Amino acid sequence: MNHFFQNIFKKSAASWITMALLFLTIMPATGCAEKNGESKLPHRTVVSRSTEDIFKLFDSLDYTAETWAQGVREIPRVYMTKIPSRWKTESDKITVVRKKEIFFRLLAPVILRANELIVAEREELANLLAMSPDPDSKEMKSLLDLGRKYKVVKEDDKQLTEEQLAELKIRVDTIPPSLALAQGAEESGWGTSRFALLGNSLFGQWDFSGKGIKPKEQRSELGDYGLAAFDTPLDAVIAYTRNLNTHRAYTKMRKLRAEIRQKGQEPTGYELADTLDKYSERGQEYVDGLHAIMRVNKLAATDKAHLANDEVILIEPAD
Repeated sequence: MNHFFQNIFKKSAASWITMALLFLTIMPATGCAEKNGESKLPHRTVVSRSTEDIFKLFDSLDYTAETWAQGVREIPRVYMTKIPSRWKTESDKITVVRKKEIFFRLLAPVILRANELIVAEREELANLLAMSPDPDSKEMKSLLDLGRKYKVVKEDDKQLTEEQLAELKIRVDTIPPSLALAQGAEESGWGTSRFALLGNSLFGQWDFSGKGIKPKEQRSELGDYGLAAFDTPLDAVIAYTRNLNTHRAYTKMRKLRAEIRQKGQEPTGYELADTLDKYSERGQEYVDGLHAIMRVNKLAATDKAHLANDEVILIEPAD
């Protein structure tokens, strides 16, 4: 083994392979689409002019409340390309039940897709650990790129310490769908907020670059800020998962998730929500609100959901 791994990580090749295999055994069973290659699946685009168009599509795919009640946890790869500007007006004309149904059923596949991408990165990390790459190899570059992406190494770092690697394994992990669904509903007003309609902003993420969507009433003590805008709802979910997996405010969430995995269990959205008192200025009241959304809407079952591997359907709203 090269001196880099002898001196920095102080592990034998056998130890690294063993650790990588153990790491793979605790990967969430989300179903890694990257192995199958989502890009290789048939794709089609469906134009939507109303919520009824979307419900008709759901019915044709058997993506219904009835099939869910029967215990079916495989859902179609149905991705809304943007939140239509008409959604707020339309949502006021339908029942609360229908409003929730369409919000959850459109957001769930996007959340599962974002988690699949994280699972692929967990696989990549485990494979890199098993290789014991040389410092100047392309494998080491890949490891460093992953470390930078998850903010455990600096831009000019040439190697990872054992502590940084341990932290990276904790950060490259999925977010329970029930938690993401509850936070999306809470932060975006079921997708009807001004920020959601203008920029697919579903999770209330702030932006201090000057490119965010400006609030109507700016809070001067916070400086020049806005809410982050995204090209698609998927981009918003990916940014949200990255935020939870990297920001220091959510260290407790990541620590609890890792502890649960070490016990051979799957973290649930309900228990991880307990750690998110820093996500909102409302503190514990915010956590209680997330719990209520998960409980009332029976979201726990979504933590067992996975995506089908037959086709990808893009819903293009016609505003």
